[in-house]
Amino acid sequence: MANLREEVRNKQVLLKEYTSGFPKESDMYISTDTTICLKVPQGSNGVLVKNLYLSCDPKMRLLMQKTEGLDLPSFTPGSVLTGEGVAKVLDSGHPNFKKGDFVWGTTRWEEYSLITEPDSLFKIEHTDVPLSYYTGILGMPGMTAYFGFYEICNPKKGEYVFVSAASGAVGQLVGQFAKLMGCHVVGSAGSKEKVDLLKNKFGFGDAFNYKEEHDLDAALKRYCPEGIDIYFENVGGTMLDAVLLNMRDHGRIAGCGMVSEYNLDKPVGVKNLMYIIYKRVRIEGFRVYDYYPQYSKFLDAVLPFIREGKITYAEDSVEGLESGPAALLGLFSGRNVGKQLVVVARE
Repeated sequence: MANLREEVRNKQVLLKEYTSGFPKESDMYISTDTTICLKVPQGSNGVLVKNLYLSCDPKMRLLMQKTEGLDLPSFTPGSVLTGEGVAKVLDSGHPNFKKGDFVWGTTRWEEYSLITEPDSLFKIEHTDVPLSYYTGILGMPGMTAYFGFYEICNPKKGEYVFVSAASGAVGQLVGQFAKLMGCHVVGSAGSKEKVDLLKNKFGFGDAFNYKEEHDLDAALKRYCPEGIDIYFENVGGTMLDAVLLNMRDHGRIAGCGMVSEYNLDKPVGVKNLMYIIYKRVRIEGFRVYDYYPQYSKFLDAVLPFIREGKITYAEDSVEGLESGPAALLGLFSGRNVGKQLVVVARE
């Protein structure tokens, strides 16, 4: 390793220009022009980290355009992409972190990051599971699945649960949590491989390829003939419209994401909203960051599931920062199978 007092080249992924429509690799670029001193500035409470794993998350697409009316600061052209990641502390001016610690939280898409707001970091205390899990099952996506399902959806044994984008980082966990609750679970995904994964690895009761269905309402009636008590919403658009027709009375919908809308200049309208009234359906959107103060509660619940083999997790990784833009864009064409992450360095 380089002397920590030296400046080193810092490979980075930057936004070239604001994105409209479906993003392209050319909207981002790799730079090695910047150097960084591997030492925290004197008097700073920042944390200097070496990034190991970076999380590809659909919300990053929203930040590649000017956002209006959202409490989400956009990336700006020429700036380094930010997102969730796992890193190793190289130097610290913060009392909660020391050299050699592993952390997860908000970092930047680069080899080394000086994190000036370390309150966004969680120290990793449990290293008997893969560190990469903290980009997924033990990080932001895992918390999204856990709190969205248990607290927003308020599930009960025997209820009927439908999960869209079910093979993704969040959906695969929601389905497994539902099975552990004794619910009947159906998922949708975009390929035969993913459908097989849902049924054979994650234990979904049934699953279907939405790309092969010309009538989503008919598909849901076929796969969920008893109706849907809980819908974990990851997609939006025409899927949400069809689900509303198939909700049971007093059903609950957790609004987690609407990935089908992110690349559209004009979102698809939902026509069946009257069914919210007819069937007394509750829809609640949520942001996982509101639940970050409950991280220890989440770990206490989920770590035993992992250690006892009660839940499993699929990852799809690419090597090197230069592979990051293509991996991120692959989320929107269904290229990934499982949690998509970028391996910057292995510890």
